[in-house]
Amino acid sequence: MYVRQFMTAQVFTVTPEKTIADTMALMREKKISRMPVVEKGKLVGLVTDGDLREVSPSPATTLSIFELNYLIAKTPIREVAIKKVVTCHPDTQIEDAALLMRDHKIGGLPVVDGGKVVGIITGSDIMDAFLDIMGFRSPGQRVMIETKDQVGVMLDLALSTKEFDVNIGSLAVYHLRDNQIQILARLQGDQVAEVEASLEKKGYQIKK
Repeated sequence: MYVRQFMTAQVFTVTPEKTIADTMALMREKKISRMPVVEKGKLVGLVTDGDLREVSPSPATTLSIFELNYLIAKTPIREVAIKKVVTCHPDTQIEDAALLMRDHKIGGLPVVDGGKVVGIITGSDIMDAFLDIMGFRSPGQRVMIETKDQVGVMLDLALSTKEFDVNIGSLAVYHLRDNQIQILARLQGDQVAEVEASLEKKGYQIKK
């Protein structure tokens, strides 16, 4: 699964000369929390709602509200934008993008191809990918199987589903301690109960 499958392709951007006030207004209008800063088609920065909150009026400031509003209306966004932007490519694997976001403690990545911003991927997009991998949106019955991590497990599952004409809609494996695994499967067919019984006879635990 690749970033291109889950990223938002319609990206709103600003130029470095755009004022803080105009950028804040655009982000509110488009209901977005981050915006790439682009100059002559190239990514030169990133601004987030957190960056803008830091320069917004606060009770702790010694400046008057009029002075603050003046600064916000006149200061270019380049003054507050992040300069060293962490990015990814459309063909970056989704788990690598998630790792980048986790390691850098950020909520989104501009997607860059040939120096041009072609999309943006956020934590919400990563969650959508996770739900797809786990089969949350897939039809069928959810079956949780717990067993030892050993050769032949997937073969047993495949043989049991084939025997009862049941399709495996999705499959995910979670590794536990003590060489145990949990297999989360979405099974499609009229004889899912028979598949479960077949697996239990083979020594597998079916978790409800």
